Amino acid sequence: MAELKRRLLKFSTGKQMVLYGNSISISKTLEIGEGHIPNILALPLDSSVEQTIQNPQHLSADEVMELADFIMGLWLQLKENIRTHGLDNPKIFVRENFR
Repeated sequence: MAELKRRLLKFSTGKQMVLYGNSISISKTLEIGEGHIPNILALPLDSSVEQTIQNPQHLSADEVMELADFIMGLWLQLKENIRTHGLDNPKIFVRENFR
């Protein structure tokens, strides 16, 4: 299982990937990238500041759980698309229809 420590993503295969940020994100088109600020829910690492959770959108617990379900659904859809189409097929991504 992959592991993320100090901006280093380590895969079970031994491959390592250095990240510029501290998170990995997925878009609704199932493209993967590094997540960046602004944070939606976070704990600042600055030791000079009292540890207070940052929640700038004032999300409720139910809304954060709903967001987690949505994001997990995207990752599961990407996994299923890779199983179905293979990693080299553009069909693994979801393209929006523009009219």
